[in-house]
Amino acid sequence: MCFPPTSACPVSKLAVRLGRLWPASLLGRLTLVMVAGVLVTQLAASAIWASQLRAKSQVEAQSAAQYVAHSASGAIRFFRSLPPAYRLLIIQQLREMGGTRFFVNLNHAYLPIEQIAPHPLADSIIATVGETLKSDLPHSPGFKLAFAWPDRLVVAEHDVRLNDLPDAWVQHVLLLRPNPAPILVIQTEIEPGNWLYMAALMPNPYFLNGNDPFAWDRLMPQVLSLGVVLLLCLLVVRSITRPLAALSDAAAAFGQGQDEEARPLPETGSREFINTARAFSAMRERIQRYIEDRERLFISISHDLRTPITRLKLRSELLDDEALRNEFEEDLDELDMMVKGALQCVKDSDIHENPAEIKLDAVLGRMVRSAQLAGHAVGYSPSGVSVRGKPLALKRALGNLLDNALFYGARAEISVSEEPGTVVVCVRDHGPGVPEDALASLFDPYVRLAHGREQNDGGMGLGLGIARSVIDAHGGQLLLVNHPEGGLNAIVRLPA
Repeated sequence: MCFPPTSACPVSKLAVRLGRLWPASLLGRLTLVMVAGVLVTQLAASAIWASQLRAKSQVEAQSAAQYVAHSASGAIRFFRSLPPAYRLLIIQQLREMGGTRFFVNLNHAYLPIEQIAPHPLADSIIATVGETLKSDLPHSPGFKLAFAWPDRLVVAEHDVRLNDLPDAWVQHVLLLRPNPAPILVIQTEIEPGNWLYMAALMPNPYFLNGNDPFAWDRLMPQVLSLGVVLLLCLLVVRSITRPLAALSDAAAAFGQGQDEEARPLPETGSREFINTARAFSAMRERIQRYIEDRERLFISISHDLRTPITRLKLRSELLDDEALRNEFEEDLDELDMMVKGALQCVKDSDIHENPAEIKLDAVLGRMVRSAQLAGHAVGYSPSGVSVRGKPLALKRALGNLLDNALFYGARAEISVSEEPGTVVVCVRDHGPGVPEDALASLFDPYVRLAHGREQNDGGMGLGLGIARSVIDAHGGQLLLVNHPEGGLNAIVRLPA
């Protein structure tokens, strides 16, 4: 078992490597699963077929070996029965007739044969032929068996090879061209000083190739079928994931406020996707209506609440009791501030403008120069980085972060960097920082820490919430962390 933080755990390393190989997209995952499934199925089927082919080849080879051995034993009996003087005459007549099942020759000694490379099926055939010959000719002194290739086969004494013989002697018995086949050679001593030499082909001359399940002519149909199946799999997977990609793009555009035209999703593909597309379109319309109703509601609130608040302020001036008048004015000021804060929150987070390319140096440079003219210390180095978004909304979000840094930290530093697929903007102040348990609550409306109220008594605690809403609408992320060297660091991550 592996316990953290051990970094050398082989199981964890293997899991990390496998995780890197696992695609992130649905298209990649479905393609990988289907391709792997087809490959495993093909390999398993090929392995079963190869096993059956080898077993079949083994049975056929054993039967053919026994047939050849019985024929050879009959030929050996025939030549043993002939007088020695007639044997060469019979052999010559057989050659002139075109030969028989065997190429036959007589030698005074055993001829060494250069055998083919070791092969299990060839070895099995030689063993079967040897056992059958011993069974048919139990009194023979022994048999020398071997498989050889025609171009290296020695057939007579003084190193006479098969290629040195006239074609008429062997062309009807052995295969020499265009595709030579291995030749079975049987040598036995029929009497002292006389060796009978017999060479023959197996009933299936190319039995070694027929036993190979990975021969090119057998692999080609499998490769073609595998290619067709994989192509069909890719087409099916693509047809499944393409509507999902369209749905994802539409959801991302709507979430970032880039879908003002609200083009309907194409209702094509499977029944499940058509239902999903219809549900998404209905949800988008409901959300759009809700946003429009909310805007009208806050416009009404702005109109309806400011008038009675103003009237109440005027009437409070008519009160004779100064203490009571002051209490009324404080309550009305607080109410007025809350209404303005709510309206500002809606106004700053619902900015209707078209996305465009934003050069951060221009936006941040203007903000830094304005702060420096106001007497604040702000550090910034141009980066040459651009992002795509709503210029005014992003400017307000970054402006809120810079204002907070200057209000609560005296001086600020802004830095821009690039990471794979992300642009990072950091706004750091040099203030006292924020307690770790209070970081999460800084985004809540009207939440202000004691240090913030001392530094900026006119604020309402809405700036960070507005900034996060704008950055979230751009598909980004806003994080607040305490800097190791002191102060609060606001980290903005935007899509590159």
